[in-house]
Amino acid sequence: MSWPALRRGLAVKGIRYLKLAPVGWHPSLADEARRMRWAHDYLPVPRVVDQGSDGDLAWMITEALPGIDATEPALKADPASLVSILAHGLRSFHRAPVESCPFDFRVEAALKHAQRRLQTGQIDPVRDFHEEYGHLSAAEAIERLHLIRPGPEDLVVCHGDYCFPNILIEDGVATGFVDLGELGVADRWWDLAVATWSVTWNLGPGYEDLFLEEYGVGRDDERVEFYRLLYDVVS
Repeated sequence: MSWPALRRGLAVKGIRYLKLAPVGWHPSLADEARRMRWAHDYLPVPRVVDQGSDGDLAWMITEALPGIDATEPALKADPASLVSILAHGLRSFHRAPVESCPFDFRVEAALKHAQRRLQTGQIDPVRDFHEEYGHLSAAEAIERLHLIRPGPEDLVVCHGDYCFPNILIEDGVATGFVDLGELGVADRWWDLAVATWSVTWNLGPGYEDLFLEEYGVGRDDERVEFYRLLYDVVS
């Protein structure tokens, strides 16, 4: 079944979610709402009911989707099956049409965004960096990204934060995707690097290669390092 056909039957009648964020937060709820409205034609994402702000606080109301997120203990009790579900969900997500996606997060755009955050003091290594990069300052992280910048990009529509809490699952299938504020056209490893990282955070070591096998790619350590460090500096 195609995503649009699946999506039409997914909204949970009468249930809505309210999401709040300070104005100026990145990614903004206005940006997320635009991405969700575009993605709704192609992917099982919540429909945006309304979105706005009062000048200090931004808000967005969305329809609910069925399913439970991938952090649920009942799902994590069978880690191999869960990894397979998530990998196939990401593979399907990446079939969204690149040519019609107006949101750009290719390497050049991503590095410019990171540089702006550095210049405005928005990158806090203590708050933002995972243990692997805790030895770097914000400036060193940006310098490192330029040094290890990968070659030609394999472009798809990326989720931008493909981790366990953001994937809804029902009956053994990934049926919904949330937290889409950084959706955009990027190298598929932007998602793969973060998704496999999330696998280890949530299930422990030993499942990253299974995720990649189920998705259908071999490991690329250079892109993994680049996109995991990028993840820590862009928001």
